[in-house]
Amino acid sequence: MASTVIEQVDTSDEVEQTPEDTGIQSFLVTFNIRRFDPEVDDEPRWVDYDVELYSTDRVLDALHKIKWEVDGSLSFRRSCAHGICGSDAMRINGRNRLACKTLIKDLDISQPIYVEAIKGLPLEKDLIVDMEPFFASYREVQPFLISNSKPEPGKERVQSIVDREVFDDTTKCILCAACTSSCPVFWTDGQYFGPAAIVNAHRFIFDSRDDAGDVRLDILNDKEGVWRCRTTFNCTEACPRGIEVTKAIAEVKQAVLRGGR
Repeated sequence: MASTVIEQVDTSDEVEQTPEDTGIQSFLVTFNIRRFDPEVDDEPRWVDYDVELYSTDRVLDALHKIKWEVDGSLSFRRSCAHGICGSDAMRINGRNRLACKTLIKDLDISQPIYVEAIKGLPLEKDLIVDMEPFFASYREVQPFLISNSKPEPGKERVQSIVDREVFDDTTKCILCAACTSSCPVFWTDGQYFGPAAIVNAHRFIFDSRDDAGDVRLDILNDKEGVWRCRTTFNCTEACPRGIEVTKAIAEVKQAVLRGGR
């Protein structure tokens, strides 16, 4: 039986390449982060950090570097880091964004980058807010399929491409709260359902397989429902998934006036 010989290559003299050797330039970027620890702080405070980053890094990478290498007490939410879970919504330079989708190269690094928690929800610690009021509104619009009939045994509920297109845009919501917490009405009125809840109601109101659209329209016809929207388009601009939020709210308003979809 022939034997296999594995040749070992001596790499002891090889020089490990650094970013400078590869031509990749790093930058020293200043982050001003609004910190708050309820155990020691009466009010939030701004703390600055200098971080060495590359243009292809994201704000989430900077937060990781600060937490892992500079200050382990920094608190923020994140999960998938790919713009799907919606966990890391925060205000970056005054705009609601996902930290994992915001590239350093898209920001002006000649100025400090300001990072703070989203507005309108109770602040728990640093960049973390209490999401329960947000999800309470979401649950109230009954965001699930309600049908008075059952599909045929072994069959799916059939829906045409045209019927699907009516609500396709609002199926993209990842419940990050970026839209809701960018709304001035939501900041000042803790009872307003908010854009995200209305978007998720829209997804089922216009679903041809659903039979509870009228129930949701009654819920959103409340004084804290769709009529509280002032059409400022903040929500549409803030949505990381590109949902036309303001358009969806307008379509729900029209359905209320029509008395159904």
